[in-house]
Amino acid sequence: MSVELLGKLHFFLSVVLIGLSSSTWGQPTYTISGYIRDAHTGETLVGTSLRLKAEPAIGTHTNHYGFYSLTLVGGPHVLVVSHVGYESHETTVSLSEDKRVDIDLSSGELLDEVVVSQPAINEQVRSPQMGVARVDVNEIKHVPVLMGEKDVLKTIQLLPGVLAGGEGSSNFFVRGGAGDQNLILLDEAMVYNASHLFGFFSTFNSDAVKDVNLYKGGMPAQYGGRLASVLDISMLDGNKRRVGMEGGIGLIASRLKMDGPIAGGRGSFMLSGRRTYADLFLKFADDESINNSRLYFYDLNAKANYRINDRNTLFISGYFGRDVMGYASLFGFGWGNATATLRWNHVLNSRLFSNTSFIYSNFNYHVNIDNNDLNFAIASRILNYNVKQDFQFFQSDRSTWRFGVNLLRQEISPANIDAGANSSVNSLRLDSRKGMELAGYLSHEWKPTDRLSVVYGLRANNFLLLGPGMFYGYDADGDVLDGRRYERGDVVQYYFNLEPRLSMSYQLHRNNSVKLSYNRNVQHLHQLTNSTSSLPTDAWVMSSNNIKPQMADQAAIGYYQNFSDDRYEFSVESYYKRMQNQIDYRNTADLQANEHIEAELLYGIGRAYGAELLLKKREGQLNGWLSYTLSRSERRFDDINQGNWFAARQDRTHDVSAVAMYQLSPAWNISATFVYSTGNAVTFPSGKYSVDGRTLWYYTERNGYRMPDYHRLDLGATWESNVSKRFKSSWTFGIYNAYNRKNAYIIDFRENEHNPNITEAYRIALFGIIPSVTWNFKF
Repeated sequence: MSVELLGKLHFFLSVVLIGLSSSTWGQPTYTISGYIRDAHTGETLVGTSLRLKAEPAIGTHTNHYGFYSLTLVGGPHVLVVSHVGYESHETTVSLSEDKRVDIDLSSGELLDEVVVSQPAINEQVRSPQMGVARVDVNEIKHVPVLMGEKDVLKTIQLLPGVLAGGEGSSNFFVRGGAGDQNLILLDEAMVYNASHLFGFFSTFNSDAVKDVNLYKGGMPAQYGGRLASVLDISMLDGNKRRVGMEGGIGLIASRLKMDGPIAGGRGSFMLSGRRTYADLFLKFADDESINNSRLYFYDLNAKANYRINDRNTLFISGYFGRDVMGYASLFGFGWGNATATLRWNHVLNSRLFSNTSFIYSNFNYHVNIDNNDLNFAIASRILNYNVKQDFQFFQSDRSTWRFGVNLLRQEISPANIDAGANSSVNSLRLDSRKGMELAGYLSHEWKPTDRLSVVYGLRANNFLLLGPGMFYGYDADGDVLDGRRYERGDVVQYYFNLEPRLSMSYQLHRNNSVKLSYNRNVQHLHQLTNSTSSLPTDAWVMSSNNIKPQMADQAAIGYYQNFSDDRYEFSVESYYKRMQNQIDYRNTADLQANEHIEAELLYGIGRAYGAELLLKKREGQLNGWLSYTLSRSERRFDDINQGNWFAARQDRTHDVSAVAMYQLSPAWNISATFVYSTGNAVTFPSGKYSVDGRTLWYYTERNGYRMPDYHRLDLGATWESNVSKRFKSSWTFGIYNAYNRKNAYIIDFRENEHNPNITEAYRIALFGIIPSVTWNFKF
């Protein structure tokens, strides 16, 4: 092919791409940009839709920080602005130059109406993104949950494709993935073991939450590091208009939030705290040991922002939470997370938006034992520092680019043992593991026609495992082959991977569309656990010379339909996921305080596939959703189950959730949740034998049995009383497990006390019926 022909071809492709990326090619265009805010509080609104009234196919939506940019031909235009829970707003702009237009939306809270949900115009059908669920914070506050504590993680477990970790657990599994394959972010900071009291409550206080997005498939290129999902949670910025306070007093926990303006409204702050007080009741016990015991958790959310000028805003936020348990002076156990995020939003021009973030995250736990000759302490920590630079370029109403880089430094201090004087336990010091992860990404949201929308991108990831420390190699039986000491800064192992992402949506008509997606994800941090519920003491390891990064390829197809003027949403998605370098354990594996923990690991492959259905009513006195998931999640390891496929621990064939919220009157809201699921896959003994008078259980197939099916009904009611214009009060009543179903938490086996030849199974149920009541206030 000649140089001249190549030049002509390049010119032709350039013209075509320019023409496709702008429907206004050849005409003068101008850009309108700004922020969308809540008129009552000044909070920026994420995901707000802006559409031309005359041509609804032309439009955009606000980004994660409430900023929008829309390029249009010159002349007058009528923009329709809509956001869930807000009155739709129309504004007229006449463009003869680039303009900055900030828009305030009024929420239903300011109106004397029962109906407060006004959906954005057809966004579910229009958006090219699939496998994403945006959880409305107002819905979280009405869903009945355990002990009446409104919970983000318990609410997302009611969505299709998301399985609960177990009775009372905050752990969750997405599309056949394990619990550690979910990336949980709070204001961009990673949160590990996002639960209190071993999973009965999550770390996220709903009073402090602004926005919740769960990505199950078609994951955008700016996210990485986990295989199954991303749960991206943003904290409230704080009220820029006036000082306010709200909180609640419940049976086991109380909470309080305060926010208000800074510097005359140029910024704002938000403080929110929560604490349980079960330990206070222990003071009334007659037993002195119980009287001096500890059992509580607390968490604190803090955030502040300051607008330097129209182009620059600074944010600082943090989360601090801890669980404390202890029995007198004999036993002490504590764990918790601490995060901090410093962000700088900078509008370079009307089309280019920048966000720079400096992020700190720390998860740690400690165990103290002081009982005669058992005198020792165990401590472990995961620490990371993260620097992110993200750009968003709004090329036109049909073309938006995102690109950026991310540098993550991570350190894992494994469980070290410090033995006290005269202790029967030996001290043990293990080397910390340090890693560096550098990633860059580029993605493009493109609408070549009015019906076709595409998001495609590529993420490049480079991981380095660094010294100092002793690193070993192992054979197939787990025996040590060799060992080598690396010094500080030495590269022990590195992995480079490319992660392509693609999502496509084709709009069949105004109210329905089909979507396709494919994405590859790579994970370098791995949690080692033998339970279905994530525990604070579970070990974490990095990819190494022995542990290869986990990898998943997922393809999905879906159909989406809105009807009755967008009051109802229906969707069905089907997916297939192939996983490489999955981790399991040898029989009798020792996962705690083990210098050779990598010798205990086995590596195999996995697959997950299924279908998810969701029917949701978004508007009116009665709203809620019905979800159903049909799925399988399987694993295969050469040394397990004779190399045959077997069900993963989190495999459940059927999962059903029904959520209903009814505004009975302006004062009363009632709600109900029903859940049903197939029991978890579990390994039960297939027989028993006796050795030296002791009974030992004989196991055959891995995860070849099932726990009993699980089902439960929860009921809730909220009574609101407006004491005055400024002061509001409400009572929330709840009944968890209303028909007192004794769901199995554990199935165990024992010999019959009358006939040792007979083995009997017995069920341990965690919760029966549990009532709750909470008094809430706001002023």
